Amino acid sequence: MSTKIDERKKHRQDEIIAAVRRCFRISGFHAASMSQIAAEARLSVGQIYRYFSNKEAIIEEMIRRIIDHRIASLDDKMQTSMMPKMLAWRQTLNSEDDALLLEMSAEASRNPRVAAMFAEADSRMFNKAFSHLKAQYSELSDTRLRCAVEVMAVMMEGSTYRRLTPQKVDPEDLEMLYQGIVERLLQPD
Repeated sequence: MSTKIDERKKHRQDEIIAAVRRCFRISGFHAASMSQIAAEARLSVGQIYRYFSNKEAIIEEMIRRIIDHRIASLDDKMQTSMMPKMLAWRQTLNSEDDALLLEMSAEASRNPRVAAMFAEADSRMFNKAFSHLKAQYSELSDTRLRCAVEVMAVMMEGSTYRRLTPQKVDPEDLEMLYQGIVERLLQPD
């Protein structure tokens, strides 16, 4: 019996998160009211509060899901060798997730609780990327690998913002440059 209740609760949370994603994408974090979210989810505001204590709890769950997906991608398809192409051609794991993270990062600049959520999510991603590289490049020092992860994170996150503008450089030229950067990052000193 408990399993059925848990499944029903998860399904309802999934529906609410999907509604929140749509509302945040359309209206932004602040303009998306709980009543708008409830209407999108076809629930009452009170019903939403049965599953999430407040808007920040919803954001926390959304961030957790996005980061879980990205961590899984590190294992599945985000090999270091693919990074230069992704950066040069401005490819993304999920453009909707990128847009939501941009929206929520703006909120994090004003809201310490959301900033703490982002810090925890960043820590999870950083540690997973470090472990991923450590398995591939065990000859490199931990310090070198941590520096490589940081530079790669800056490049990937920066490309999220760059996707908002027209590309001004031939992606083939960029891919070669990014390839050189990644190779240099992962060379022994």
